[in-house]
Amino acid sequence: MNIRVGMGYDVHRFTDDRPLVLGGVTIPYSRGLLGHSDADVLLHSVCDALLGALALGDLGKHFPDSSDEFKGIDSKLLLKRSYKLVKQEGFFLVNLDSVLILEKPRMKDFIPQIRKTIAEIMETGISSISVKATTTERLGFTGREEGIAAQSVVLLAKRDISD
Repeated sequence: MNIRVGMGYDVHRFTDDRPLVLGGVTIPYSRGLLGHSDADVLLHSVCDALLGALALGDLGKHFPDSSDEFKGIDSKLLLKRSYKLVKQEGFFLVNLDSVLILEKPRMKDFIPQIRKTIAEIMETGISSISVKATTTERLGFTGREEGIAAQSVVLLAKRDISD
Protein backbone atom coordinates (compact mmCIF):
# COMPACT_ATOMS: atom_id res chain seq x y z
CA MET A 1 0.00 0.00 0.00
CA ASN A 2 1.32 3.44 -0.97
CA ILE A 3 0.79 5.98 1.81
CA ARG A 4 1.27 9.74 1.98
CA VAL A 5 1.20 12.25 4.82
CA GLY A 6 0.30 15.90 4.36
CA MET A 7 0.14 18.86 6.71
CA GLY A 8 -1.76 22.09 6.40
CA TYR A 9 -1.77 25.39 8.27
CA ASP A 10 -3.93 28.45 7.89
CA VAL A 11 -4.63 31.72 9.68
CA HIS A 12 -7.37 34.33 9.35
CA ARG A 13 -7.94 37.51 11.32
CA PHE A 14 -11.22 38.45 12.94
CA THR A 15 -13.51 41.03 11.40
CA ASP A 16 -16.92 42.45 12.21
CA ASP A 17 -20.11 41.90 10.19
CA ARG A 18 -19.26 38.38 9.00
CA PRO A 19 -20.42 35.00 10.25
CA LEU A 20 -17.86 32.71 11.88
CA VAL A 21 -17.58 29.47 9.90
CA LEU A 22 -15.33 26.70 11.18
CA GLY A 23 -15.25 23.21 9.75
CA GLY A 24 -18.24 23.99 7.57
CA VAL A 25 -20.39 24.91 10.58
CA THR A 26 -21.62 28.43 11.37
CA ILE A 27 -20.64 29.20 14.96
CA PRO A 28 -22.64 31.80 16.91
CA TYR A 29 -20.11 34.53 17.72
CA SER A 30 -19.86 38.31 17.55
CA ARG A 31 -17.16 38.27 14.86
CA GLY A 32 -16.23 36.25 11.82
CA LEU A 33 -13.01 35.77 9.89
CA LEU A 34 -11.70 37.93 7.08
CA GLY A 35 -10.91 36.24 3.78
CA HIS A 36 -11.65 36.02 0.08
CA SER A 37 -13.85 32.94 0.62
CA ASP A 38 -15.90 32.30 3.76
CA ALA A 39 -12.49 32.23 5.55
CA ASP A 40 -13.04 28.78 7.11
CA VAL A 41 -9.56 28.45 8.54
CA LEU A 42 -10.07 24.80 9.53
CA LEU A 43 -11.21 23.57 6.12
CA HIS A 44 -8.45 25.58 4.45
CA SER A 45 -5.84 23.77 6.55
CA VAL A 46 -7.44 20.42 5.65
CA CYS A 47 -7.36 21.29 1.94
CA ASP A 48 -3.69 22.25 2.16
CA ALA A 49 -2.90 18.99 3.96
CA LEU A 50 -4.65 16.94 1.26
CA LEU A 51 -2.99 18.79 -1.59
CA GLY A 52 0.40 18.71 0.10
CA ALA A 53 0.28 14.97 0.71
CA LEU A 54 0.24 14.40 -3.05
CA ALA A 55 2.54 17.31 -3.94
CA LEU A 56 -0.29 19.03 -5.82
CA GLY A 57 0.51 22.52 -4.58
CA ASP A 58 -1.48 24.55 -2.12
CA LEU A 59 -4.90 26.13 -1.71
CA GLY A 60 -3.83 29.34 -3.44
CA LYS A 61 -2.67 27.45 -6.52
CA HIS A 62 -6.01 25.70 -6.99
CA PHE A 63 -8.35 28.40 -5.65
CA PRO A 64 -6.58 31.77 -6.02
CA ASP A 65 -7.88 34.74 -4.07
CA SER A 66 -7.41 36.80 -7.22
CA SER A 67 -10.29 34.92 -8.87
CA ASP A 68 -13.85 36.20 -8.59
CA GLU A 69 -14.99 32.57 -8.94
CA PHE A 70 -13.91 31.94 -5.34
CA LYS A 71 -15.06 35.22 -3.77
CA GLY A 72 -17.26 34.35 -0.81
CA ILE A 73 -17.25 30.64 -1.73
CA ASP A 74 -18.31 28.08 0.85
CA SER A 75 -15.12 26.30 1.88
CA LYS A 76 -16.99 22.99 1.96
CA LEU A 77 -16.91 23.24 -1.84
CA LEU A 78 -13.14 23.82 -1.74
CA LEU A 79 -12.76 20.71 0.41
CA LYS A 80 -14.96 18.68 -1.97
CA ARG A 81 -12.84 19.78 -4.92
CA SER A 82 -9.59 19.10 -3.06
CA TYR A 83 -10.73 15.64 -2.05
CA LYS A 84 -11.84 14.95 -5.63
CA LEU A 85 -8.23 15.59 -6.73
CA VAL A 86 -7.08 13.09 -4.09
CA LYS A 87 -9.48 10.46 -5.42
CA GLN A 88 -8.44 11.17 -9.02
CA GLU A 89 -4.90 10.24 -7.99
CA GLY A 90 -6.26 6.93 -6.66
CA PHE A 91 -5.93 7.78 -2.97
CA PHE A 92 -8.38 7.80 -0.08
CA LEU A 93 -8.31 9.32 3.38
CA VAL A 94 -7.14 7.03 6.19
CA ASN A 95 -7.46 9.70 8.86
CA LEU A 96 -7.38 13.43 9.59
CA ASP A 97 -6.08 15.03 12.76
CA SER A 98 -6.68 18.77 13.13
CA VAL A 99 -6.53 21.47 15.76
CA LEU A 100 -8.10 24.91 15.98
CA ILE A 101 -6.00 27.46 17.85
CA LEU A 102 -8.16 30.17 19.40
CA GLU A 103 -9.11 31.74 22.72
CA LYS A 104 -12.78 32.25 21.90
CA PRO A 105 -15.33 31.03 21.15
CA ARG A 106 -15.24 27.77 23.06
CA MET A 107 -15.60 24.93 20.56
CA LYS A 108 -16.57 21.90 22.66
CA ASP A 109 -20.24 21.95 21.71
CA PHE A 110 -19.55 22.37 17.97
CA ILE A 111 -16.85 19.77 17.40
CA PRO A 112 -19.22 16.80 16.92
CA GLN A 113 -21.06 18.60 14.07
CA ILE A 114 -17.76 19.74 12.53
CA ARG A 115 -16.45 16.17 12.55
CA LYS A 116 -19.68 14.91 10.97
CA THR A 117 -19.59 17.59 8.27
CA ILE A 118 -15.98 16.84 7.33
CA ALA A 119 -16.56 13.07 7.38
CA GLU A 120 -19.49 13.41 4.97
CA ILE A 121 -17.50 15.54 2.53
CA MET A 122 -14.54 13.16 2.66
CA GLU A 123 -16.72 10.05 2.34
CA THR A 124 -15.48 8.41 5.52
CA GLY A 125 -16.62 7.54 9.01
CA ILE A 126 -16.54 10.06 11.81
CA SER A 127 -13.96 7.91 13.63
CA SER A 128 -11.43 8.89 10.95
CA ILE A 129 -11.87 12.62 11.65
CA SER A 130 -10.25 14.23 14.68
CA VAL A 131 -10.91 17.90 15.47
CA LYS A 132 -9.54 19.49 18.61
CA ALA A 133 -9.35 23.03 19.92
CA THR A 134 -6.74 24.66 22.11
CA THR A 135 -5.75 28.08 23.35
CA THR A 136 -2.33 29.70 23.45
CA GLU A 137 -2.82 30.78 27.07
CA ARG A 138 -3.40 34.36 25.87
CA LEU A 139 -0.05 34.48 24.03
CA GLY A 140 0.41 35.72 20.45
CA PHE A 141 -2.20 36.90 17.97
CA THR A 142 -4.62 34.11 18.83
CA GLY A 143 -4.18 34.82 22.52
CA ARG A 144 -4.99 38.48 21.93
CA GLU A 145 -8.12 37.30 20.08
CA GLU A 146 -7.01 38.88 16.80
CA GLY A 147 -7.66 35.74 14.77
CA ILE A 148 -7.76 31.97 14.56
CA ALA A 149 -5.18 29.47 13.32
CA ALA A 150 -5.65 25.83 12.34
CA GLN A 151 -3.33 22.91 11.67
CA SER A 152 -4.21 19.64 10.00
CA VAL A 153 -2.43 16.39 9.21
CA VAL A 154 -3.81 13.75 6.86
CA LEU A 155 -2.81 10.20 6.07
CA LEU A 156 -3.75 9.07 2.58
CA ALA A 157 -3.44 5.59 1.15
CA LYS A 158 -3.50 4.06 -2.32
CA ARG A 159 -4.21 0.42 -2.73
CA ASP A 160 -1.87 -1.53 -4.95
CA ILE A 161 -3.48 -3.61 -7.69
CA SER A 162 -2.29 -6.71 -5.83
CA ASP A 163 -4.26 -5.77 -2.67
